[in-house]
Formats: sequence, C-alpha cells, structure tokens
Amino acid sequence: MKNFVIKTLINAVAIWIAAWIVNGITLEGGDWQHKAITVLAVALVFGVVNFAIKPLVKLFSLPLFILTLGLVTFVINALMLWLTSWASDKLGLDFHVQGFWAALLGALIISVVSWGLHLAFGDDD
Repeated sequence: MKNFVIKTLINAVAIWIAAWIVNGITLEGGDWQHKAITVLAVALVFGVVNFAIKPLVKLFSLPLFILTLGLVTFVINALMLWLTSWASDKLGLDFHVQGFWAALLGALIISVVSWGLHLAFGDDD
C-alpha cells in the first residue's frame, strides 16, 4: 500500500510539472488546493491506464519495438497520456492534453521527473 501511495504522489508531481512546462497540457481549476486534488485524481487515472492498457499495447506493438529498437516507447507513453486526458475529461477532471506533440513532450517530462523522484525517494520493491 505504501508503494502505491508513493508512486501515485510521484506521478502527481510529475504530471503537475509537465502541465507547468508544456503549453499544450492544461490543469485548470481555481485555487491550488483544487488543482492538487485534481492532479491526484489524474495521477490515479494515469496509474490505472498504465497498469491496465499499456501492457496490452506493448504486446501488440512488439514488432515495432524490435523495428525501432525501443523508440516506439515514447509514442506509447504519449498515447497513454492522451488516453489519460480523454478519461479525465469523461470523469469531469480539469486536465487536458491538446495534440500529439504536447502529449509526447509531456510524457517525456513525466518519465524523466518520475524516474528522478523514484531514485530520490525509492520504493521497497
């Protein structure tokens, strides 16, 4: 349970930083408390998308992984962020990703920030 909470908080911080840096990613809302609750909910949606859908997409795109020497991972991460934006919109959360390039840059930033935070805080796995 502790690992789940840490991973969700790390994803929330990474998503917040990506929304702050990338123009095409918006995290709307009133005050910072509303944004904090929204980004935590988006991090939960992001975790569910990455847990449930990403392995299937990776399995079906295995030939592309081999062909591109793994570079298709960036595209898959962008698609997962875009799917998170769509699911967040359906759930009434104020998180939006406009366009593929914003999703690609945002996914890259989220990956780097979450990797760094996992190194700093780690988990017990």
